[in-house]
Amino acid sequence: MTFRNGLDSLLRPEDSVLVLIDHQPYQLANLNSHDPQMVVNNTTGLAKAAKVFGVPTILTSVIAARGGLLFPSITDVFPDQEVIDRTFINTWEDKVVVDAVKATGRKQLIIAGLWTEICVAMPAIQALGEGWDVTVVTDASGGTSLEAHQVGIQRMIAAGANVMTWVAVAAEWQRDWARAESAEELNKVIGPHSAGSGIAYFWEQQLLNTPVPTNA
Repeated sequence: MTFRNGLDSLLRPEDSVLVLIDHQPYQLANLNSHDPQMVVNNTTGLAKAAKVFGVPTILTSVIAARGGLLFPSITDVFPDQEVIDRTFINTWEDKVVVDAVKATGRKQLIIAGLWTEICVAMPAIQALGEGWDVTVVTDASGGTSLEAHQVGIQRMIAAGANVMTWVAVAAEWQRDWARAESAEELNKVIGPHSAGSGIAYFWEQQLLNTPVPTNA
């Protein structure tokens, strides 16, 4: 097994590409591993963070005529972008999606979707076998049961996947709050989409912008 460690193993916006898979009403109706609204919230936050850092984001659905369109809170982040509608359950068997990912020239593949144990696990495992550096965003994904989600995550880890939550992904992209060009915009995302963590980030930024008192 190749261990993922060291500075070079951390996510970088210039090397990342995000694929959001099947965040649709049909899938959400049988989401039982997480609070459904929280998954939509987390995915929206992840999409907005990707936009802040200029990370190319591929949106894909499966048979939208039956399963419904991707949730507007996600597609509204990229209003001019076409959603790739598939018939393949395994996204990585869809040439249009794979070609779109390859066209970005990036090798850090970040995936989130519904359901974890099927539509996330299949492309993650296949892409890992093809040499991609795969990260799965667990709280922007969900399964048909808690067991299904957990077993899917375990299976992907065993195959070599990295797993993270969406705020951890955003923080790794930011890396340094001195990067002012993205810090302010990222905090506008974290605040409304990460509950208590948003409050913590707000106060952290307030402290960073407050002069340190000195003894006269």
